[in-house]
Amino acid sequence: MSRLRLSVRARLTALYAGLFGLAGALLLGVSYWLVARHFHRTLPDAIADHTLSQLRGQYALALVGTLLVAIALGWVVAGRVLRPLAEITATARRVSQDRLDERIALQGPHDELRELADTFDAMLDRLAAGFSAQKRFVANASHELRTPLTVLRAEVEVTLADPDAGIDELRAMGETVREATIETEQLLESLLMLARSEAGIERRAPVDLVEAARRAIAQRAGEALEHEVEVRFAGPATELVVDGDPRLLERLVANLVDNAVRHNVAGGWATVELRAHDDTALLTVSNGGAPVPAAAATRLLEPFQRLGGRAGYGGGPPGAGLGLSIVRSVAVAHGGSVDVRARPGGGLEVAVVLPCVVSTAGPTPRRPSTTADAARAGNPASRRS
Repeated sequence: MSRLRLSVRARLTALYAGLFGLAGALLLGVSYWLVARHFHRTLPDAIADHTLSQLRGQYALALVGTLLVAIALGWVVAGRVLRPLAEITATARRVSQDRLDERIALQGPHDELRELADTFDAMLDRLAAGFSAQKRFVANASHELRTPLTVLRAEVEVTLADPDAGIDELRAMGETVREATIETEQLLESLLMLARSEAGIERRAPVDLVEAARRAIAQRAGEALEHEVEVRFAGPATELVVDGDPRLLERLVANLVDNAVRHNVAGGWATVELRAHDDTALLTVSNGGAPVPAAAATRLLEPFQRLGGRAGYGGGPPGAGLGLSIVRSVAVAHGGSVDVRARPGGGLEVAVVLPCVVSTAGPTPRRPSTTADAARAGNPASRRS
């Protein structure tokens, strides 16, 4: 690499010296021609020839001196021009999996070299984010999978150690193993979704948030009715389209509805509101429930953060504590943001802002729909109940 850099520097030096030499030779040649014409017009030929002969020697010395100065200046200038490349090379040599915090941070004018350095720094940022997401995924998976696997092993070992275990004991073991298996599957699915959202958006397509919200409410209408939680939806009369990953955006909406329904109280309520503002979409999901400490609300956006144990702060079904962290990762991947705050009367309010919205909605929102409406419209199981 050092020989290559010197070779480029030598080539640039030769180029600079050649250009200076050519310009100097051209200037001296024109000057000699003008002086020769003047001497032959005003002086005798013998004197003019003698004087021009001396002038040619002086011009030759001047040209050689100009070339020497051009070579020296060219070497210095080439070194200054290639210095940013040397910084980029040195940073690239220092970078490793354990030293992804290295950055070039090149200063100076916004030229091609500055653009190259900034591109290299951006690549390092993406690599650092990818390695960080991978490490968190492995650490979180190993930590959270330990509990269900321990339950599985303990249940099987206890049952097998009992020589008098009958069909009832075996059935009870099977039920416990099934519940632990379902919990493990849900955890793995959430971990994979979290890793996918943190990796960025690979494909984009138009996603109607109104349709996604109605679908999420309809799919959870049975669970909401079972726990006597009334879910209301208030949104535009027509589409509210966001450009992004359809699967991630639908999971974002579904997680918010899940969180509002499951972490609630019997006879509680939840509201899903959608509206467009300038070039952004605002999705707000509020729900009642047990009081939440204001300082702890924002912490729920971090992975595996729960209130009141694994059953959640409302005594609902167990959860892995990944729902809102997935919401935040998906929103950030789409250039949006999430804000979580505790409601004074209990429960949470989660507001998601997403950019790049194409809205055909009018100023008047559609009449709010309830869980019962969603159950009758889109959930056959709920109609049977």
